[in-house]
Amino acid sequence: MAHYAFLDNNNIVTEVIPGRDEGELAIDWEVWYGNFRGQTCRRTSYNTFGGRHRGGGTPFRKNFAGVGYCYDARRNAFLAPQPYPSWVLDEQSGLWQAPIPEPTEGRPWRWNEEEQTWHKESGTVLASAG
Repeated sequence: MAHYAFLDNNNIVTEVIPGRDEGELAIDWEVWYGNFRGQTCRRTSYNTFGGRHRGGGTPFRKNFAGVGYCYDARRNAFLAPQPYPSWVLDEQSGLWQAPIPEPTEGRPWRWNEEEQTWHKESGTVLASAG
């Protein structure tokens, strides 16, 4: 089963639906669903995240689309909203990266944009970018 994302005039995803598999009945389903709804439609892969396919297949459009994601036509990718102004897009994965890597030990951590630091949920500061 394929999935399709509907976009508003700013290429923001407004809805994701399951639909017909690509090539089924020799129809271009992006065009068909788009015409049916009067909205731009782009296929998205449920198995693609961070530029990788979970089953080892070919990744498609970097990430599975979600409501509020942006479809970037230049990158042919679905991108989540930028979580913080300091975070930058990793072009390979299509994921936003903090200025310093999130700690891997003792999760969970949360990013403090004002201080440019990771804080353990308990409030402990681990590292800072500046």
